[in-house]
Amino acid sequence: MADRVRKKYLWAPAAVLLLAGCGQQPAQPAAVGHTSSHATASAQPPPVVAWTGLAAIDPCTLLGPQDRSTAGVSVLGKPKDIAGARACDWTVPGTFGVTVTLSETDGLADLEVAKKTATKTKVGAHPALQVADKKAADGTCAVLIGVGDAASVQIDVSNTGFSDTPLACRRAGTVAGLVEPKLP
Repeated sequence: MADRVRKKYLWAPAAVLLLAGCGQQPAQPAAVGHTSSHATASAQPPPVVAWTGLAAIDPCTLLGPQDRSTAGVSVLGKPKDIAGARACDWTVPGTFGVTVTLSETDGLADLEVAKKTATKTKVGAHPALQVADKKAADGTCAVLIGVGDAASVQIDVSNTGFSDTPLACRRAGTVAGLVEPKLP
């Protein structure tokens, strides 16, 4: 499934953060006990608090015990790194696996998805794509949820034996419905 949806520019956040600090001077504290109109006039406005979006979310917390039960997942998730993106993987032996990946840099429009395998949909209040190659009938399906213009969550399901793509899509849809209310 990871071959169908390729994350782009995952190195960009690090580069942006590195470059963002270039050329900035540290704020000078005001002298204690001394006030002047000059110090007040040259005070910098408070920094803008950045939208933390997906950065504040641990992907393994997106499926709590009740959610896992609803989705048919009987195991705890294991943190993973997929091409620099944070992810969590739940593998139910002999049945199926589900991986939830958070991309803080790629919105739905940035993801490379074969148009013949993608269907536009909505999950809760978020735009989404369901991605499955029905002709391949390989038992895999993904639901990609857009989080603003520049972030997304990918839910991948693979059935053991790589068969029954419609079942994989139902499972991916169930997990997407459980994850979506927890997204910004």
